[in-house]
Amino acid sequence: MKKTIFITGASSGLGKATARLFQSKGWKVIATMRNPASETELNQLDNITLLPLDVTDPLQITETVGKALALGDIDVVFNNAGYGLMGPLEALTDEQIVKEVNTNLLGVIRVTQAFIPAFRAEGNGTFITTTSIGGSVAFPISSIYHATKFALEGWSESMWYELKTLNIAIKTVAPGGIYTDFASRSLEYNTLPHYADLTESMFGSFEKSMQSASTPEFIAETVFQAATDGTDQLKYVAGNDAIALYDRRKEIGQLATMREIKQSFIG
Repeated sequence: MKKTIFITGASSGLGKATARLFQSKGWKVIATMRNPASETELNQLDNITLLPLDVTDPLQITETVGKALALGDIDVVFNNAGYGLMGPLEALTDEQIVKEVNTNLLGVIRVTQAFIPAFRAEGNGTFITTTSIGGSVAFPISSIYHATKFALEGWSESMWYELKTLNIAIKTVAPGGIYTDFASRSLEYNTLPHYADLTESMFGSFEKSMQSASTPEFIAETVFQAATDGTDQLKYVAGNDAIALYDRRKEIGQLATMREIKQSFIG
């Protein structure tokens, strides 16, 4: 019997690459996105069903999860929808802050909450969430983005215990840079004149980091590992850049890492 994965944010990047990978491995895929009518690739593949989902809309989450479960049992839920927000806190509007938290954090929590009763009834199931190396190590002028990713890591750790009692797994995949159109499609930013030098330094570093970024297909392999390895491992750091930074922080500690990052961007 084919297994089924439910994916949020499947219109591009890691979400789409994961949908293609699982489909190629013989899984059924329910790929969700805000505008499935505009999708021209995934709808051509066998065993992929497209459903509409804006994770900031609680009513649509309920409706779409209901439609997905009506198609059959779901084995894995991959919470992937999210985007980046950059800019000094002083420059961000309340609307931008609320939208970022609503999408990156509350969207994951709501989708997970909607699936728990079905997983509990089946006595199994796996939740996987895209976090980021930015959920373990922070950089300048990205405080709200980091707030959502650090929050997801802490929330997932707490949920690990909670779901253990129900034989349900929860895991995070924490990539570094992913070579996609993230900067033009999934990155929002503001700045102010007195942060201009820091902003310029950060964007220069962002462009440089893309030279060593992983492909979405490479990170999707880690998602597949998390979905199928049968372990209770919580966190999967994905991509050579993320692994190097994560290991460096473990080696030298938080403050020394912060000093290195400060030296890189501020001097």
